[in-house]
Amino acid sequence: MTIQLSRRGFLKSVSAMSGTALVIGFDTGNALAGDDGAAEFTPLVRIAADGRVTALIKHFECGQGAATGLATLIAEELSLALDQVEVEFAPADASKYANLLFGIQGTGGSTAMANSYMQYRQAGAAARDMLAAAAAEAWGVPASSVTLADGQLKAAGNTAAMGDFVVSASALDVPVNPRLKDPSEFMVIGNPNTRRRDNGPKTDGTAVYAMDLHLENQIVAVVLRSPRFGGTLTSFDDSSAGDVHGFIRAVALPTGTGVLVYGQNTWAALQAREAISAEWDFSQADNRGSDQIKADLLAAVNADAEFDAKGNALETSALLENSAQVIERDFFFPYLAHATMEPLTCTISPTESGVMLHDGCQMPTAAQMALAAVLQIPQENVEVTTLYAGGTFGRRSTQNADYHVEAALAFALNGGQQPVKLVWSREDDIRSGYYRPAMAHKVRIGLDEDGRIVGWDHRVSGKPIFKGGPWDAFIVQNGVDSSSVEGVHDTPYDIPGQYVGLTDGKSPISVNWWRSVGHSHTAYVMETMMDIAAAAAGRDPVDYRMEYLSGGTTDQMRMAGVLQLAAEKSGWNESIAKGGNRGVAVHKSFGTFVAEVVEISGDAEDGIVIEKVTCAVDCGVPVNPDVIAAQMESGIGYGIGHVMRNEITFTDGEVDQFNFPDYEPLRISDIRSIETHIVPSTEAPTGVGEPSTPPSGPALANAIAVAGPRVTHLPMTANGVSFA
Repeated sequence: MTIQLSRRGFLKSVSAMSGTALVIGFDTGNALAGDDGAAEFTPLVRIAADGRVTALIKHFECGQGAATGLATLIAEELSLALDQVEVEFAPADASKYANLLFGIQGTGGSTAMANSYMQYRQAGAAARDMLAAAAAEAWGVPASSVTLADGQLKAAGNTAAMGDFVVSASALDVPVNPRLKDPSEFMVIGNPNTRRRDNGPKTDGTAVYAMDLHLENQIVAVVLRSPRFGGTLTSFDDSSAGDVHGFIRAVALPTGTGVLVYGQNTWAALQAREAISAEWDFSQADNRGSDQIKADLLAAVNADAEFDAKGNALETSALLENSAQVIERDFFFPYLAHATMEPLTCTISPTESGVMLHDGCQMPTAAQMALAAVLQIPQENVEVTTLYAGGTFGRRSTQNADYHVEAALAFALNGGQQPVKLVWSREDDIRSGYYRPAMAHKVRIGLDEDGRIVGWDHRVSGKPIFKGGPWDAFIVQNGVDSSSVEGVHDTPYDIPGQYVGLTDGKSPISVNWWRSVGHSHTAYVMETMMDIAAAAAGRDPVDYRMEYLSGGTTDQMRMAGVLQLAAEKSGWNESIAKGGNRGVAVHKSFGTFVAEVVEISGDAEDGIVIEKVTCAVDCGVPVNPDVIAAQMESGIGYGIGHVMRNEITFTDGEVDQFNFPDYEPLRISDIRSIETHIVPSTEAPTGVGEPSTPPSGPALANAIAVAGPRVTHLPMTANGVSFA
């Protein structure tokens, strides 16, 4: 296909994307039998004539275990072992594979299991009932008498492999309300001995990631971007790039944001980019340094709020004036990069009717919309092959589909005749990517003579993530982007006289959801302030928290439950070795409740050692305990590693960090032990990819503060704490 792309046409088509929302239902009809005898009983499960069962996974796999979890639900209802169910990533088709909580096909917000639990169970149960009905008809017995286990149908002395009835079952209507197993019958759901379905391919190297892909006749494109956010290209000189073997050409992006550099391979493209000089207009850029950014945000939280997120400022102020004592702190959280192990990359290749996107694709519908808008082709002509993704933490999904737009431009500006692979280096993403916004908080708490809270004034400032984007109408209410204050204005704690105010930060620095989004900073503030209040009241930190979780609501009972469990399993009330201390934190995010106790030794001056983290999690029905434990460990490590030493800083508007040597990820030696305890539950399952991140940082901070500094400005290593 040949693409003709003008700057005006590009800008016009992309601007239309932001107002588009796709909400499509899910229909069931007859199963479809293929020429090979395999039947797609619903869009989520396929059974071959030889009995092989495949779960079609509508949520991408970035290490969070979605493929294993959804396959588990199919296996359970078909009474199969988990390793008897193969997994295959679903194609891009929102009419069949929409995230029911988003209305489009996509993964995020720890919603994979919450969205799909009943849907995949029903798909497996429907396939089972259809096979049983086909066998019953052939054998002349009631369908209710037919059993299915380990791939074998049995009734009245008859036995057959379920593959024998695939064709006849596929002619039946898909039942709308198939019988689901009672939890007492579960053999796979909740089984602690099941292991991930992707362990094998990820171990032997057969798992294909977007970075692995190499198509015939493929070329590579990279982008020379402005060194400052908000800068625009004025001119460039690529004459020296001609000396690089494999360099093809360089083209200015129609967005004015950079230069596309094409090479025969990745090395050639990157080397050619180094040889290109460019001039930039920084008049609309953020030219501040980190000190000024921090000062501006702290000034905002020490002034009247721009928006009221909860309560009344004057009423809370009066409560504080009449309190026995007021405790207050301000907090600062720096910009943070996602720093995924696999940097961003995707490939676009031409098809007869449009294009194919090859990507570890987090939001297939959004990618389709972006490519269709840029390439000016119907959305249905954009196909997506979803591959494994080497981490995301939110980076592979942005509201403007940033790297998909760049890839589409690279494909179009090359004529649309050959595959083009867009590659971001790690340096690109750390210096030019999307960050967890820098945030400031100011909290003033009034206590009575007995140390009880009588008023809580909480101010927040930072650049909003959702405001002005396609999700604005759902997330922003009365000027408040709820992602800026989530975890504060909706805390399960019963806090009297609470006021929450918000002031938006303004900057062209690009921000995005980051693992646990707003909870990544709000939990730190809430839980350190609860510890500070407990100390002022002369109370035990666990007991003090329990007092504000005694209202009897479901959320309070579940939050209190994990708090008690973590305290018990950590030996909270038991003595600790000399030189050691413990800190606690508990938080609800994405419908899941997590409490953590961090045990440390050493001191802030000579070096803290994180001896152990004890975690308790209530995520509803624990579908895959092994995956849950792994995600708790992952989230704890991600949260603690970042509060320890990570920050994105700026000098005259330019990012100082470039790669892992100066944006160092958590090392395995940083935490000596993590122990996870899962609360048995019959509640609907909720997410586990993010909820252990928010309480990890404050639990560490609270442990340090027992005998050391109270750290309210992060990262810790830049604010008086060293680690051994």
